[in-house]
Amino acid sequence: MHDIRVPQEESRVEDRTAMLSDGPLFYRDAGGHGIPVVLLHAASGNSLMWKHQIAAFIPAGYRCIAIDYRGVGVPAGPGDWTPRIDELLVSLGIERFHLIGTAAGGGTALQYALVHGAKLRSIVVANSHGNVTDRDYVEMGRRTRPAPQFDELPVEFRELGPSFRAAFPEGTAQWRELSAMRPGDVSQGPAHAPPALAASHAVTWARLEALTLPALLLTGDADLYMPPSVLRLFTARMHHAEWAVIPETGHSSYWEAPETFNRIVLDFMARH
Repeated sequence: MHDIRVPQEESRVEDRTAMLSDGPLFYRDAGGHGIPVVLLHAASGNSLMWKHQIAAFIPAGYRCIAIDYRGVGVPAGPGDWTPRIDELLVSLGIERFHLIGTAAGGGTALQYALVHGAKLRSIVVANSHGNVTDRDYVEMGRRTRPAPQFDELPVEFRELGPSFRAAFPEGTAQWRELSAMRPGDVSQGPAHAPPALAASHAVTWARLEALTLPALLLTGDADLYMPPSVLRLFTARMHHAEWAVIPETGHSSYWEAPETFNRIVLDFMARH
């Protein structure tokens, strides 16, 4: 499951570039008439990282659309990527879909849900601090991930759990290789920052409490960004959310335990 070959179903995906109002955007689209599932990658990754999900979701009847929503070489930071995502989906004629985001992509998914929730069948937020802006939550993040020491750690130490790194050196190497890639570099041109985050688009505890959209929250028991105790802060406020902790995984459960991740997500989406 962690080898470097491209899964058969994933090979059906086409690489495309859309010309948006603020520039080109690279995405991968399985096409077909299945229910759309939109995939938003982590800040450390890109659309190529969803290979294990695409390989499982296509035969389950879904149309997978993995978006390089951040553009090329854009560092993590505040901003609003929802206009780019929505413009692409409107251009594709997609009206309702499931939205899955991991890590930074999970926070972006929550921002999208708060603005365009009527377009979503459901939302899956995995291993993500959620982009919550409440001061107490931001301060907690600074305590658990002190700067600059935390950011200076090797990216695979921050993003992959120790069980996976110990047991799957090949999978760790492939994760590192894929995360360093920049699909669409030539067509996308230079990096550009996202628009500033409007107050009306900010993720807050109060806004999450009012969210009635079917939601699934996931994390790993060794996630340095979203440990289970922090996930419980979300489940206490998102009253319509289901949740699960995936054993022996870190910040990239979708990659570290794809069979478990896919089973949980597919079961959830099938009910919505």
